[in-house]
Amino acid sequence: MKITTTLAVAVGLAALAACNKSPQENAAENITDTANNTAENITETANNMAENITENAENKADAVKNAAENKAEAVKNAGDNSADKNAH
Repeated sequence: MKITTTLAVAVGLAALAACNKSPQENAAENITDTANNTAENITETANNMAENITENAENKADAVKNAAENKAEAVKNAGDNSADKNAH
């Protein structure tokens, strides 16, 4: 949404500014605007990728913790069962 709004504003401003500029100035401004928009898209993509990487890492960390807790509980239960058998 931000990118669309930014592009719309940029196009509108470029159209207004184009009235008093030479073709070379308009071309130069279009090149700059395109580069800025591309840079914004790259930044947004990188931010999204970083978020996904972080989420995946957190999910994997949670899975490791859960597996360790389950294994520890199984070992504890096996020990409890063994102690119960020896008590009888």
